[in-house]
Amino acid sequence: MSQQAPLSSVNDFVVRFANVNGSGSASANELFARAVLRHGVPVSPRNIFPSNIQGLPTWYEVRVTEAGHLGARGGGTDLMVAMNPQTWDNDVAGIVPGGYLFYDSTKPMPSSKFRDDVTVIGVPLTAITNSTYSDPRQRQLFKNIIYLGALSALLDMDPKLIEQLIGEQYKGKEKLLSSNVHALHLGRDWALQNLKCPIGLRIRKADKVGDRIFIEGNNAAALGAVYGGATVCAWYPITPSSSLAEAFTNHCKKLRHDPDTGRAKYAIVQAEDELASIGMVVGASWNGARAFTTTSGPGVSLMTEFIGLSYFAEIPAVIMNIQRAGPSTGMPTRTQQCDLIACAYASHGDTKHVLLFPEDPAEAFEFAAAAFDLAERLQTTIFLMLDLDIGMNQRLCRPLKWDDAKQYDRGKVMTADMLEEGRDFGRYLDVDGDGIPFRTYPGTHPTKGSYFTRGTSRDRYARYSEEGAVYADNVQRLLRKFQTAQDMVPRPLQANAAKPTKYGVIYFGSTAPAMDEAIGLLEARGHQLDRLRIRAFPFHSSVASFIAEHDFVYVVEQNRDAQLRQLIVNENGIDPVRLVPILHYDGTPITAQFIAASIGTHQDQIKVTPLRKAVS
Repeated sequence: MSQQAPLSSVNDFVVRFANVNGSGSASANELFARAVLRHGVPVSPRNIFPSNIQGLPTWYEVRVTEAGHLGARGGGTDLMVAMNPQTWDNDVAGIVPGGYLFYDSTKPMPSSKFRDDVTVIGVPLTAITNSTYSDPRQRQLFKNIIYLGALSALLDMDPKLIEQLIGEQYKGKEKLLSSNVHALHLGRDWALQNLKCPIGLRIRKADKVGDRIFIEGNNAAALGAVYGGATVCAWYPITPSSSLAEAFTNHCKKLRHDPDTGRAKYAIVQAEDELASIGMVVGASWNGARAFTTTSGPGVSLMTEFIGLSYFAEIPAVIMNIQRAGPSTGMPTRTQQCDLIACAYASHGDTKHVLLFPEDPAEAFEFAAAAFDLAERLQTTIFLMLDLDIGMNQRLCRPLKWDDAKQYDRGKVMTADMLEEGRDFGRYLDVDGDGIPFRTYPGTHPTKGSYFTRGTSRDRYARYSEEGAVYADNVQRLLRKFQTAQDMVPRPLQANAAKPTKYGVIYFGSTAPAMDEAIGLLEARGHQLDRLRIRAFPFHSSVASFIAEHDFVYVVEQNRDAQLRQLIVNENGIDPVRLVPILHYDGTPITAQFIAASIGTHQDQIKVTPLRKAVS
């Protein structure tokens, strides 16, 4: 018996599933998250999996949050579904006092394996499964659905809503549909007959989801690439970006085939390595296609020579970087925001690249589409900076907006008619002061508009030159182009505190959901902060203005070396003392509790009036 009063909460708790990788649990766990959504209650799930082959531990955490907080909560698990003996001790230790432990009680376990301050719920899952199924694979798979059925009774969920989801998943496959529904009720009926249902944690129908959709960031970015006009994808498999290329393939199969001939109107190449993939992208873009690659930090490291070519030869390219923990191989299945410096200044020499920082799948879709317009307008590489937390987890977000009348912005392209009119064409000639020259597509004109593309120094008319003045003129123009980009990229979004304050906070990307929740926690402690979410590099002038308006500005990011803070200091000449780093880098998503505790502690310290030294 528990010596702690059991938790009692409706539509506000965390369930964590501990499974073995490859056991087929992923679909059942996701079905649980979708079932909560079908009750009208928002969820924020996260898949935590190993960077190896089948057999090692995996976890799936579902935050049930009627308040709509989509960041990781942190602080422990309210209900642990412990299905992996290998991780039992740590899983049990992670339950909050008063929480619940759900486990397979087919085999007895010593009392030392339990805690007195949690409620233990044993269901003989293996016994139920073995008495019903003889096939080993069926036993493994249906065991997961059986525990989902038991949870539906314990949490007071409507089984009809789960049945609807199963029906949608196995539409047209009646045998699979009926067998899964049967397994669901095996678990549910056993729990209702043998356990006190429901427990203190409950799902109650609400209407808090609205018109939001449930989608992975990688999937949304892939659809954004289609919407943005991408016709070429060259990639090499690497976690956590591979699912983006796979999703692009699936979207193209549906959306990029000629309806009359059935002919594919796209090219997707799995290259032999990252170097080949970015080379294909640069080549396709030089020929006028909209092309991209998707990769992660190690891939960017290998691509830097071609990235430098794209920058200096001014060839459009899009790189979608799904960041993971580094350096080197690092932790391939853990999230971080640790590639900012590497991407902002990728390649040797003086280079600067445009980075886009979406906060969720909706912005991943929008920014992915915009990246292709920006790449052609600026004639350079554009980085879409996702991370594993956004890319490989499903998030609630606003619906994606698709306009069939969308027009692509191809930038400054010299046409055959313009050449015939006698326009002065210099491939690297800045005619209007924004640093962006005109380009021509291959074959534009039989005698005019051609040029030699090279990665070496050249003059404004693409003629080879190593004269110092010519080189300086070229790289200075490239800097003007980067400055022009400030007003082309998505601007920062500012939200002011309810009361005037001398303190602010800057953040970006996947930190946003936790930051939004942290503000409420900080206000409850009496701390007011204005906040600015940066959405792109180069930084808009409003970033420097925001910092100037505050005594201290916290910079919250998920890496060890305060890379965003470094960029701000480097690009704006800001006194680094005024920028207080708040850093989280253990590979797990940042939480509101971490942000509020870190900022709150600093705020408490600076508000304490120091004692004057006694004068003798």
